[in-house]
Amino acid sequence: MNFLSTFLLVCLISTTLCVPIIELPEESVDNSIDDDVQLLRCSGWRVAGEANNLSPWNKIPESCVDYVQDYMLSRSYEIDLDIVCDEAMEFAKSVVVGDDGLDVWVFDVDETLLSNLPYYGQHGYGSELFDNIQFDKWVLEGVAQAIKPSLKLYKEVQQLGFKIFLLTGRTENKREITINNLIMAGFENWDRLILRGEEDHGKTAVAFKSEKRKAIMDEGFRIIGNSGDQWSDLIGSHVSMRSFKLSNPMYFIS
Repeated sequence: MNFLSTFLLVCLISTTLCVPIIELPEESVDNSIDDDVQLLRCSGWRVAGEANNLSPWNKIPESCVDYVQDYMLSRSYEIDLDIVCDEAMEFAKSVVVGDDGLDVWVFDVDETLLSNLPYYGQHGYGSELFDNIQFDKWVLEGVAQAIKPSLKLYKEVQQLGFKIFLLTGRTENKREITINNLIMAGFENWDRLILRGEEDHGKTAVAFKSEKRKAIMDEGFRIIGNSGDQWSDLIGSHVSMRSFKLSNPMYFIS
């Protein structure tokens, strides 16, 4: 065997030995499993928030931005609102409203009667830290649309004879634009619109709204129902006979 033949034989043997006897298929990455798990985690996060089981938070998780956007723009959000407002309506119908005019239904304003979804859509659906200056600019446009299930409930409880008190964290200097926006959206003939005054500056929403409910009750009114998108609209002292929490995964107010 000459040198060339020997060299070729050695090369062939070396190449053969480097090839594994059993070839395993290349590992593929299945991102769909991770996506499914992330979707479930974001859904669980939203449910925990609705149940008031989350610690205070100032923006939604970055990993849940797409989930929150999809939810807020979906039929699912509308159905969730329908269910809560329908339940509130059934409760309101079950109440024998007194002839003394002292039975009250309290409504929050933002994300309860009026939707700020266009604003939050431009600001990451709650993934950005809240900017009160930018939000105030939006409020002053006075173009927020009605949350339709709440408008239906509003008209129903009004027809049943309840006094309607609007209790909002908006400040007194927004009174005129808030009134105009509410009327434009279809809300009319409420009995009181209660906003934050200078003396309420720095108070948490729970403290502020508890104090205002106490003042209402001290006048002899009975708060039968209360509708809000934040737990801070509903909990604290001097709570209503029944409270109804509307879905809102975009922000949290303590």
